[in-house]
Amino acid sequence: MGYKVAVVGATGNVGREMLNILAEREFPLDDIAAVASPRSQGSEIEMGETGKMLKVNNIEHFDFSGWDMALFAAGSGPTRLFAPKAAEAGCTVIDNSSLYRMDPDVPLIVPEVNPDAIDGYKAKNIIANPNCSTAQMMVALKPLHDAATIKRVVVSTYQSVSGAGKGGMDELFEQSRAIFVGDPKENQVFTKQIAFNVIPHIDVFLDDGSTKEEWKMVVETKKILDPKIKVTATCVRVPVFVGHSESINIEFEKELSAKDAQKILRDAPGCMLVDKREDEGYVTPVECVGDSATYISRIREDATVENGLNIWCVSDNLRKGAALNAVQIAELLGRKHLQKG
Repeated sequence: MGYKVAVVGATGNVGREMLNILAEREFPLDDIAAVASPRSQGSEIEMGETGKMLKVNNIEHFDFSGWDMALFAAGSGPTRLFAPKAAEAGCTVIDNSSLYRMDPDVPLIVPEVNPDAIDGYKAKNIIANPNCSTAQMMVALKPLHDAATIKRVVVSTYQSVSGAGKGGMDELFEQSRAIFVGDPKENQVFTKQIAFNVIPHIDVFLDDGSTKEEWKMVVETKKILDPKIKVTATCVRVPVFVGHSESINIEFEKELSAKDAQKILRDAPGCMLVDKREDEGYVTPVECVGDSATYISRIREDATVENGLNIWCVSDNLRKGAALNAVQIAELLGRKHLQKG
């Protein structure tokens, strides 16, 4: 027997990717529903590459009773309205927005990192998916933390425009075209020109000068991995369509050589090590698109601290950073709590 699953926000970038991954991973389904805003009602969307077309349901009229899980990719506004209704109807919500991540009664899960935390989902019948940049970093850091105990992390991100949705991707394309043909450039999604530029500003500014995106990486790392880890982040939007990159400096309590780190990460779940000290011996965002792995390259020792390493981390943010992680949570939930058969 399979599960009845609703994908909420099914017409967006992440929602479509959720449908793709459910099909790709052959998630056991008895029924699947595509749910979105009223303006998408009645339109059709394909279930991955299966050829199966789903008619989109209006979120305002959708009855979650009898559905096992709802994968929410609708943003904090609609989630605030409809996730509690779904949860109260007995449908377990797996939410991709930031709304519930720091709620102490809602587990924040990266399945390769803290699978046992999912046991707390019954408090609200809601499970949170972490920020895209946090998710890939956790996959890379967990095995290293287990080996040598991380004290401090300094991370700089290079985040693709797909993290800002379809509008961000369209803006990069239109601005690039405008530059080539000499048309005026307009900023609508981003605060400054994104084409051929980088913007050290993602989400709103906080009182201490950091942005909310940077704050998320700090607090989510502590909740998922270890509250004792000190984290500082600088998050930057770059003119890449899909794929987030991170330069991560790690300080450990115990000694860990670059060679030992390579061995650990080579066998770690969710990780793919590509680390040759030669031309093309590393992974870039273009190469990770459509892949489920978190790629790790450029592992080297940091001589400025007693026990330090630098690593380069790349992942498809629409997959591991959002849709794939949500589906993996659904798989974990099914195995541990919603077994059918």
